[in-house]
Amino acid sequence: MTTPSQAKPPFSWSSLSWLLIYFWYFSSVLQIIILASGYSGTNGLRDSLLYSSLWLIPVLLFPAKTRVIAAVIGVVLWAVSVCALGYYVIYGQEFSQSVLFVMFETNANEAGEYFSQYFSLKLLLILLAYTAGAIFLWTRLRPVTLRAPWHYVTSALIFIGLLIYPLAVDMLHGRPLTKAVSGLTSRMEPAAPWQMIVGYTQYRTQLNNLQGILDKNRELPPLANLKDNSGDAPRTLVLVIGESTQRGRMSLYGYSRDTTPELKALRDSDAGLTVFNNVVTSRPYTIEILQQALTFANEKNPDLYLTKPSLMNMMKQAGYKTFWITNQQTMTGRNTMLTVFSKQTDVQHYMNQQRTQSAREYDTNVLAPFKSVLADPAPKKFIIVHLLGTHLKYKFRYPENWGKFDGDTAGLPPGLNSEQQEAYNDYDNANRFNDHVVATLIKDFKATDPNGFMLYFSDHGEEVYDTPPHDIQGRNEAQPTRHMYTIPFMLWTSPTWQAAHPRDLRGDVNRKYSSSELIHTWSDLAGLRYNDFDPTRSVVNPAFKETTRWIGNPYKKNALHDYDTLPYGDRVGNQ
Repeated sequence: MTTPSQAKPPFSWSSLSWLLIYFWYFSSVLQIIILASGYSGTNGLRDSLLYSSLWLIPVLLFPAKTRVIAAVIGVVLWAVSVCALGYYVIYGQEFSQSVLFVMFETNANEAGEYFSQYFSLKLLLILLAYTAGAIFLWTRLRPVTLRAPWHYVTSALIFIGLLIYPLAVDMLHGRPLTKAVSGLTSRMEPAAPWQMIVGYTQYRTQLNNLQGILDKNRELPPLANLKDNSGDAPRTLVLVIGESTQRGRMSLYGYSRDTTPELKALRDSDAGLTVFNNVVTSRPYTIEILQQALTFANEKNPDLYLTKPSLMNMMKQAGYKTFWITNQQTMTGRNTMLTVFSKQTDVQHYMNQQRTQSAREYDTNVLAPFKSVLADPAPKKFIIVHLLGTHLKYKFRYPENWGKFDGDTAGLPPGLNSEQQEAYNDYDNANRFNDHVVATLIKDFKATDPNGFMLYFSDHGEEVYDTPPHDIQGRNEAQPTRHMYTIPFMLWTSPTWQAAHPRDLRGDVNRKYSSSELIHTWSDLAGLRYNDFDPTRSVVNPAFKETTRWIGNPYKKNALHDYDTLPYGDRVGNQ
């Protein structure tokens, strides 16, 4: 016989309310802030409330373990929601899939560098208050007791109502299962931790798709009617990809500080170096822009990198032996998108073996393998050199004795504190060392008396307190400035190649161009023709046509913007 002390406590609406508030808290606080700011409508808040309610199921099934279960789930939800809240505090916007993709391409140590860069007392106090709120709610939790079989029935109804019913409705309306699941996951994203889970699933899917492209292109000719019109002479073509280098901080483009003395000297003394003045990138993130620059994808057709061949595939098909030399933290053991791109070449040199970017690792690492590859006996060589360039932390991109601008306050934007001034100067120092590396690559290439050319561009720019009110550092395409997109773009052509393929590019250097169309310019320079080649998208072709240079996230509705409509001009006045 059950005594009164052994009887189950009665059902309590108060206990249920505290549980709901607790589970809602981790997703809905941010959604309420976003709603109040006018950044978004009510859908995010609605969906966060609905799909956070899924966590009621385990505590209803096991009421005796309510606080233990809630604590375990709460720690996971807290960790994910703190990332989202911190991002909003820093950038004033909600997580996007692009941000998640960047996160998944970032190792823990690099993430720590970014956190230290943006850490502030305000951020700390907000996160501490947020954490205290979660702990307080947890202390209020009590079991919600339902008599059998109602705890099973209620749990099943929650599961069916939130997951099974939406799928069934979509499928009854004729949507295939894959699209129904996609619609459901989209509704779940505002609730922690589903955005991370969905984002990671999509990230892995894209990696698998890229690997599938690599496998497919090994078996099938990727381009139709490919012809090489450059003749039969041996040749070497080089593509150098920079990192985080905006042209507005290069004296080569008119910046007051002497950050590019070697490239300036080359331009003034060597008729083979052509500097293009008005090239921008379409995305301010490495992976996203290389998906376009190295393939036929662009802002209006961002997924073509999944179904069309890459620049590396094209050059292999044209009979070139292909090489990839990188000082990025892309190692053969890491299955990242950069690794997949690099493995589309015949030979790879991974020079940066550091586990963290908080280490002095310099782009001079690429010089020795570059000389070695130049000496390779293959008659037709295509070489990609991927630099660390001027990537955060800037002070780790150059040797200590290259700190030319350390402590210099002349010409700095007004109102910078000491840490901002240091970062500003570090970035200029990094640009000066990057100038040395790129110039050395050109000189080493020139010393071999090659038949060929070298094209250098940076993947994206970097805002380093350049744009009024001079309080932004880094890159954020949801709050763009011109300096995140303005990039150096230059071509060195050997005398032998110029004699065989004469071009007068002096009239082309001020054309408005986007690096998302790079593959057409490269094809034109290399003399490659095929069905997909479009001369109107090659900046060096007489048929070139200037078009809108779109920037932004092409996967987000109404997120593309005309670069030329951004409110602030370049430091050197290129609009």
